[in-house]
Amino acid sequence: MAMPTTNQSADKASGTIRLLIIDDDKKLARLIGDYLTPLGYEVEAVHTGPEGVEKATSAKWNAVLLDVMLPGMDGFEVLKRIRAKSTVPILMLTARGEEADRIVGLEIGADDYLPKTFSTRELLARIRAVMRRSQVTSESHTEIEPEAVVGPLRVNPNSRHAAMGDQPLVLTPVEFDLLYCLARAKGRVKTREALLDEIRDRNYEVFDRSIDVHISALRRKLGDDAKEPRYIRTVRAAGYMMMSPEEQ
Repeated sequence: MAMPTTNQSADKASGTIRLLIIDDDKKLARLIGDYLTPLGYEVEAVHTGPEGVEKATSAKWNAVLLDVMLPGMDGFEVLKRIRAKSTVPILMLTARGEEADRIVGLEIGADDYLPKTFSTRELLARIRAVMRRSQVTSESHTEIEPEAVVGPLRVNPNSRHAAMGDQPLVLTPVEFDLLYCLARAKGRVKTREALLDEIRDRNYEVFDRSIDVHISALRRKLGDDAKEPRYIRTVRAAGYMMMSPEEQ
């Protein structure tokens, strides 16, 4: 058996959440994609078992949604073949809700199991849960995260130290994590939802609109101006984007 690879941190540097759907129901796959894409997910879909194995094991994903009833190879066999090579979080979706199916799926490596009567909100919560559990497991293996550098701004997640030039920044835990999320995704828009997703595991009491308050505090500490930003730009109806002042 090949050694497993860890995919849950796929594209961690970019902040993109990559989700693969393996389901022969093209309409459902499209609806899930339409729902998740505005929330910061990059969604791709394939519609047969063999395609699913090839796609899931040849690229990096943050999570996989896997149907049981698939043409070419059933979902249980797809699951076994993915698990032989990857630890990517897998949430099984199926119209077959029998207990025996759920047990088989979980015992051969699924992270969760969801009947297709789900609501989109429940699906989103389940995806977040399997990714969160996977992230906790990954972090327990002493992952060293890279320092984020934006012009004179440096944010080191391992020492929890941030500085502007040679001046240390005094930040709250929420502000530090938001700053690191934005800095490592420099040049790309981060939605409020995506920012919430990235700091949710820290058990902060942060909600959608309160992100704006924390961003406002961050700007003050960076010496930034929302009207003429040098670091954190508000992208209307989308979210926030970190910029380098040298690129203005």
